[in-house]
Amino acid sequence: MAILKIARMGHPVLAGIAAPVADPTDPELKRLVADMIETMKDSDGAGLAAPQVHVPLRVVVFQVPGEPIDETLSAVERFDHTAPLTVLINPVIQVMEEVLEGGWEGCLSVPGLRGWVERPRHIRYTGFDIAGNRVSRTARGFHARVVQHECDHLDGMLYPLRMQDLSKLLFESEVHHWLEQQETQNQAVK
Repeated sequence: MAILKIARMGHPVLAGIAAPVADPTDPELKRLVADMIETMKDSDGAGLAAPQVHVPLRVVVFQVPGEPIDETLSAVERFDHTAPLTVLINPVIQVMEEVLEGGWEGCLSVPGLRGWVERPRHIRYTGFDIAGNRVSRTARGFHARVVQHECDHLDGMLYPLRMQDLSKLLFESEVHHWLEQQETQNQAVK
């Protein structure tokens, strides 16, 4: 396995449409996926798409740890908020709820920045794993956000292009200042 070089915003590979994978069980693809997983973990990322490592194929890997448990959620809904290490080949996303949820996003291809992005909060995704088995899951919250973010890479879309308000595109080192300012403004309104 190897740590792969991550393409940064502006590189042409990030602006193109990735090609479908003909055979999810191809040994070369298995090597790529192993390297992508190692690269994602080494970079402390939640996900990684093949175009980010200069390979224009419809492949993403991601892992979503558990969020603090909301006791009002059913067991199924709690499961929808997490994902084990997942390989998703030729993914398709279906929006289950049109309701949008905002959240801060970062990206290994846009290092040092965070942006506030609104995305559908409840989705279903399908695709194939590295053994060629069909994958179908529903996702909510951060899990849904990670899947949508990574799949955007397959269509040449980086998160800043999804942002409605570019005043919420911040350096990571400055996000805490922005949050403090928002808290102060919220307290002044009360």
